[in-house]
Amino acid sequence: MLVNRVKRKQIFQRLRDANPNPTTELNFSSPFELLVAVTLSAQATDKGVNKATARLFAVANTPETILALGEEGLKQYIKTIGLFNNKAKNIIAACRILVERHDSLVPRERSALEALPGVGRKTANVVLNTAFGQPTMAVDTHILRVANRTRLAPGKTPLEVEKKLLRFTPTEFLQNAHHWLILHGRYTCIARKPRCGSCIIEDLCEYKQKETD
Repeated sequence: MLVNRVKRKQIFQRLRDANPNPTTELNFSSPFELLVAVTLSAQATDKGVNKATARLFAVANTPETILALGEEGLKQYIKTIGLFNNKAKNIIAACRILVERHDSLVPRERSALEALPGVGRKTANVVLNTAFGQPTMAVDTHILRVANRTRLAPGKTPLEVEKKLLRFTPTEFLQNAHHWLILHGRYTCIARKPRCGSCIIEDLCEYKQKETD
């Protein structure tokens, strides 16, 4: 069962009031930097990615300059991040495609983004939303958990939850919704013991096993 339309609006209103301008916690200054950072963030913390990209982007923050580093050179900057060997391979391959097919620019179309090595649906959604302002929903483990616990958009898979959130989230909240839900899952509706006692939407949430702080 979903929360009703009135509660859905109230949930997003409260999240917006608490954080009017949410954004990713990854540091970036261009769509390309965001693409690289999100690619690196799979199975890694944003803090760890930011530490690595601070060093990397100081010397290489375009497809051409990262290609110039080469795969082995890139690894020296990202070796503190999990799965760095495979990520380096994918980023180099993606940079080559960007240079050869997209004039070194990050494409604004989902199909072109998902055709890049290492870029799946979630990464494409983050780039489309955060870099290009498209109302997409990047469903990670945090959003999957929050959507199911609250009953905003229950579903077994990220794609199922994504489709429901896009369908049921009021239009005025769509642009920032995935940031609010990610941050809520990261800091309040955490996996092992959700902080229900300090949750600003506790009374609107349909979670049955609420915790007390």
